[in-house]
Amino acid sequence: MMGIVRQKLVSGSFSQPLQRIKPAVLAVRSYSTSGTQMTVRDALNSALDEEMASDPNVFLMGEEVGEYQGAYKITKKLLDKYGPLRVIDTPITEAGFTGIGVGAAYHGLRPVVEFMTFNFAMQAIDHIINSAAKTCYMSAGQITVPIVFRGPNGAAAGVGAQHSQCYAPWYGSCPGLKVLSPYTAEDARGLLKAAIRDPDPVVFLENELLYGESFPVSDEVLDPNFCLPIGKAKIEREGKDVTITAFSKMVGFALKAAEILREEGISAEVINLRSIRPLDRATINDSVRKTNRLITVEEGFPQHGVGAEICASVVEDSFEYLDAPIERIAGADVPMPYAPNLEKLSLPQIEDIVRAAKRVCYREVPMAAVA
Repeated sequence: MMGIVRQKLVSGSFSQPLQRIKPAVLAVRSYSTSGTQMTVRDALNSALDEEMASDPNVFLMGEEVGEYQGAYKITKKLLDKYGPLRVIDTPITEAGFTGIGVGAAYHGLRPVVEFMTFNFAMQAIDHIINSAAKTCYMSAGQITVPIVFRGPNGAAAGVGAQHSQCYAPWYGSCPGLKVLSPYTAEDARGLLKAAIRDPDPVVFLENELLYGESFPVSDEVLDPNFCLPIGKAKIEREGKDVTITAFSKMVGFALKAAEILREEGISAEVINLRSIRPLDRATINDSVRKTNRLITVEEGFPQHGVGAEICASVVEDSFEYLDAPIERIAGADVPMPYAPNLEKLSLPQIEDIVRAAKRVCYREVPMAAVA
């Protein structure tokens, strides 16, 4: 099957990109949370299906995406619908099929490359960074690379250190990449559509434990032209006492912590980052200027993390508005343990967010510091 793709690329039958059948329409407002329930898995599947239907240049490739319908069934039924030239089962060689995908993007196609886990993408990081991210800049804009790298990222459950890392800060530090991390079904559907339509390489970081979770979606979200803007965060819950930023699975933890805090008289504003690069600094800083306190939450390592970048942004732009030191909540600075009890201790928990919120809301400035 890989030989067929190579033959198509060499022969030139894929050399000219086809016209998109349906226009891209960005959703720039927050949609109603009422309506149909949809799992994150189905949201991703429907987004892939609709984008493949509307643009013949879109194709999927990765391990077990075809016959097996995806390791997590994200690509279910797509092989039957679009055939083996557009849903391609690859050998177990991330470096190989990622390089082929980048080359296809050079020729005007829009590949969606699935990694069974982003930990395995380390085998292909040379192509993601050196071949994809830098090419538009190094070619003075003559070559665009419209490719999406997607798959589960971060900790699942009981999969050990080699399968549990969060790569948001890794790819978020690289110019030329856009990095997205959805939480809800609306996020997954709208952001994946935006990623596929984007002219630049996009790293799309999902969470295995969210695939089966259901979220309400409105009729507007189900529209085939629905698309979320890249680089725009969403305020999931408004508050006035403390700002909590999070992405992916940690958004749910932050919302649950906010409920507990509400019962104790603390009003927390929860920001779903959605986009890691570009980062919506304006929304974050506007919130901090209102609440005067900030907590960042992420599953990844604390050093050089997404939270550290957010802290730097707030200190640079809104330092004078802070009434307490910023609290960073992150995973432990150790490789992920395999033992369940140690694994839980290595990851942020809801009670960690609650305790941090109480610290920033009730901390008093020492009189000596004031003097």
